[in-house]
Amino acid sequence: MCAGCGYRTANRSHLSRHMRTHTGEKPYKCDQCDYSAAQKYNLDQHLQKHTGEKSYMCGECGYRVAGKFGLYKHMRTHTGEKPYKCDQCDYSATKKPTLHQHLQKHSGEKAYMCEECGYRTAYKSVLSRHMRTHTGEKPYKCDQCDYSAAQKGALDQHLAKHIGKEPYMCEECGYRTAQKYTLSQHMKTHTGDKVLS
Repeated sequence: MCAGCGYRTANRSHLSRHMRTHTGEKPYKCDQCDYSAAQKYNLDQHLQKHTGEKSYMCGECGYRVAGKFGLYKHMRTHTGEKPYKCDQCDYSATKKPTLHQHLQKHSGEKAYMCEECGYRTAYKSVLSRHMRTHTGEKPYKCDQCDYSAAQKGALDQHLAKHIGKEPYMCEECGYRTAQKYTLSQHMKTHTGDKVLS
């Protein structure tokens, strides 16, 4: 029995593993970086990042992932299971971080701040995207020319030009465009709404 919390098990190795949750001991070390883990299973999962091995495959779509838990989480995209529930509204999410992002909408908390200009947001990914306005970083590269973009959406629009792809079509007149926004503006010519130019 664990003296710290009362955890009980008949298996000595299980108790030893449990004790590491209190001591913080991480005896399983990665020989390729400074990562260490409390359990061998976690080290084995980590090592797959170095080898690139993805031994678990989704039978529905062929998606591959390194760990069993990663596959379990992925399967929620097919089953529609959303186990993480908001206690303030009827929202639910497939992933815990997604629920945490949603909860910030209720609190109004904007924990992420730009040190350059003071811009604040509730989302780390939005701050990361915002920072590119200061750094000029353009991580999204076209594989057909030297174009690069700060945002994925801009690269997607650019790629459509290479392949002449215009997936958005007006049901009224057959007008086609590469951009959803352009189609929504075009639709206003049929409805009589004011078109932004």
